[in-house]
Amino acid sequence: MKAGGWRWSVGGLGAALLLAVCVGPFRPAQLLAQVVDRVVASVDGEPITLHDVKVYSAASGSPIPGDSDPRAPNMIRRALRELVKEKCLEAETKSFEGQVSEDQVDKFVDNIREKNGLSEEQFKQQLLASGASYEDFRKHARLELEKMMMLDKDVRSKVQVSDSEVKAYYDAHPEEFMVKTERYRLAQILIAVAPNAPPADIAAATAKAKEVDKRAIAGDDFGQLAAQFSDDESKSKGGELGYFAPDEILDEIKAAIAKLKPGEVSNVIQTSHGFHVIKLEEHEQPGVKPQVVVNEEIRDKLIDAKAKDSFGGWLDQDLIKNHHVESFY
Repeated sequence: MKAGGWRWSVGGLGAALLLAVCVGPFRPAQLLAQVVDRVVASVDGEPITLHDVKVYSAASGSPIPGDSDPRAPNMIRRALRELVKEKCLEAETKSFEGQVSEDQVDKFVDNIREKNGLSEEQFKQQLLASGASYEDFRKHARLELEKMMMLDKDVRSKVQVSDSEVKAYYDAHPEEFMVKTERYRLAQILIAVAPNAPPADIAAATAKAKEVDKRAIAGDDFGQLAAQFSDDESKSKGGELGYFAPDEILDEIKAAIAKLKPGEVSNVIQTSHGFHVIKLEEHEQPGVKPQVVVNEEIRDKLIDAKAKDSFGGWLDQDLIKNHHVESFY
């Protein structure tokens, strides 16, 4: 046996006969069941049956035809190799269990829901209609985040992109960085209080807002402050509100952010909703964005592209070497 490689052993009916000898006296019905659903591989000692391979292939959109079809053996081998890689990925991902927080899962799920333009209730209803619960989806989201952590550590973090590559991409794709209309990307912390609230409540909200504002301006993490103190729904996203055209912003807030530079935080702003602390994340003005503004965006894009190119090689070589894989088909 050799860890980290494919060990090809007796296949077909021979493997089933070997299993029959190991588990007890020969019985025709028992042997038939083993032939139909025999063990065709193992990953770190965990068996993979022919049935597993067929289910996996069907779920991937390539159902395997009956045994009489001459295409079946090659299709089984291809599906088996892919399933082995999947099992190795699952095993590798287990080392990241417990490293994903509930907030990370919340953000991942919210991002998917928002991309589909659904409210939380609509999202849950669609999940139920498809046969999955909200908790099932959260478990799946956690696994995906663990897998992303693993890939970031084992693949993406090893990719290098030079400054010259970033500049070359910027120079070659000016259309990607063209801004047609003015937009602001904002984040906020809202200390809510009704306009007709008692003076004591307004005073308490004012004091709280000023203290939060002082900490934000001093450099405390804005997202954490929002999560802890904000009364707005955006607190679950670190206070992020997204992009707004100038005419979509309240006059009081527009006036307060007019002189801010990206990354700066406003003084406390009072509106009919309460007291706001606003962070100007980005201010897009018509024209091509300066390279300095998009450097990290370009670098991430190039890293993702290189990581995607190297992922196949890592999957076929490095990942398999980390696990004990045997195949009997």
